[in-house]
Amino acid sequence: MTDTSVDVEALDRWIRRFAEEVSKNKDLLTDLDSAIGDADHGSNMDRGMSATVAALDEASSQGRPLTTAGALLKTVGMTVVSSIGGASGPLYGTLFLRMGTSAGDVEALDDAGFSAALTAGLAGVVARGKAELGDKTMCDALAPACAALDASLAGGAGLSEALAVAATSADTGRDATIPMLARKGRASYLGERSIGHQDPGATSVALLVNAAAATLGSRP
Repeated sequence: MTDTSVDVEALDRWIRRFAEEVSKNKDLLTDLDSAIGDADHGSNMDRGMSATVAALDEASSQGRPLTTAGALLKTVGMTVVSSIGGASGPLYGTLFLRMGTSAGDVEALDDAGFSAALTAGLAGVVARGKAELGDKTMCDALAPACAALDASLAGGAGLSEALAVAATSADTGRDATIPMLARKGRASYLGERSIGHQDPGATSVALLVNAAAATLGSRP
């Protein structure tokens, strides 16, 4: 295994780091959602990611460790779907399930394989949510992150560097939702009143991509 391959252990670290970041930012996510949504994004995401970590722990403790990238990501996706309420459960669940399908039954993904899996996850989110870039949704952080990751790798960057660029792009996309008019989801019901508020879904996606930048692409 090279230093930049993404094996099952690395993916496990990524998911656990994301769960930690969601827990730390639960109140922020809820506050953002209280302005333009149902005020439950933080609590829903925290509950779902806690359940996901528990599912990963259970698989290991019961002697059935998840040995392929696809199996781990699909376990994450199924747990998220069943434990996160609202729109976030199906969307994040689809993200991870599509990633798992793209990854397949391999022990480790190379840089291009991980980028392809994340892009497949984005395609699933777009198909499930019927959202486009500029609709003020999680896609506004995820789409630029995927594009930046792919472009950086194509330009010769290693995974660590490419993920750092992707994380910056996710943050920029998150911030760009503030002046947007929401066109999808609960926030769209507010019309022009949705302008001036940061999208909570884009915010949690930025946490996801930053967690990847912190845990993937180099050995801990």
